[in-house]
Amino acid sequence: DACVQMELLGHNFFVFCNAETDQVNVVYKRKGNTYGLIEPEF
Repeated sequence: DACVQMELLGHNFFVFCNAETDQVNVVYKRKGNTYGLIEPEF
């Protein structure tokens, strides 16, 4: 869902609350149209 929202907004990254972990995550677009996920540890 986060990747879809990012694409709809036309952004290169999207910050969201992960429903499974209840943590803030960042999904981003890499070169070659693949996606990366950042899951920070606090």
